[in-house]
Amino acid sequence: MYAADKWEDYEVLDTGDGMKLERWGKVILSRPDPQVIWPRQEDSAWSKADAKYHRSPKGGGEWEFVRRLPEKWTVRYGDLSFIVHPTNFKHTGLFPEQAVNWDWMRTLIQKRGGAKVLNLFGYTGGATCACIAAGAHVTHVDAAKGMVQWAGENRAKCGLPEDKVRWIVDDAVKFVERETRRGNFYDAVVMDPPSYGRGPKGEIWKLEDELYSLVEKCAQVIGNAPLFVLINSYTTGLQPAVLSNILRLTVGKRFGGRIDAGEVVLPVSSGGVLPCGASGRWEA
Repeated sequence: MYAADKWEDYEVLDTGDGMKLERWGKVILSRPDPQVIWPRQEDSAWSKADAKYHRSPKGGGEWEFVRRLPEKWTVRYGDLSFIVHPTNFKHTGLFPEQAVNWDWMRTLIQKRGGAKVLNLFGYTGGATCACIAAGAHVTHVDAAKGMVQWAGENRAKCGLPEDKVRWIVDDAVKFVERETRRGNFYDAVVMDPPSYGRGPKGEIWKLEDELYSLVEKCAQVIGNAPLFVLINSYTTGLQPAVLSNILRLTVGKRFGGRIDAGEVVLPVSSGGVLPCGASGRWEA
């Protein structure tokens, strides 16, 4: 089990009844979480929420702002800074549980003295910023232009050098295939693929159908000095052992190395932990 337990600017205050109560800096948000199938433990805490997200039976949902909030604000994790912005899809622009993986990657990069990292489905750049701060050069890939712009803003907030990152708006799979043909190889690969999605021409992406092929392709874009591969999965049906097996049959088969996989969790102040998916880790 990988626990992101070093946050100061973020905290899960309580969980229950399909919701999680979180503190982002000084702002408290209440958001749905499908994993939370138990009752609340601290009823009084929920009245402190500054905003609540309500799902719509037609899909999506909207925020109810109990108190006036800034459109955006900043939270810090160690020497990193990230812009938080509640979106119409309930997301805030940051997956705080991933801090436990940021720390793992930074340790490996610092021991190596730098690395060339490919970050696929890079979202708003949490992993990208962590790797740059450790001394890596990162190629950040995401199909959504707005997310890449947000990642660039986070890079600037962290005060990290612009020449240490290459921003790519593209389909992750197609980009990996082109990099392989070009002979452009990487020391490390990070991937945070969605559970489900549609391409611009109506192509359907289902993680359980596509993940093995993606990791197999990524194994071909890793050069002769491999460092690590990280797979994140938020799909409930993909247990850590699934990620471990995929890494063993792809990257591990080619390079040997060490494989570990586990559930990713956030500590909850009222007790217990909040499950946040799984991560599979390979390192040379």
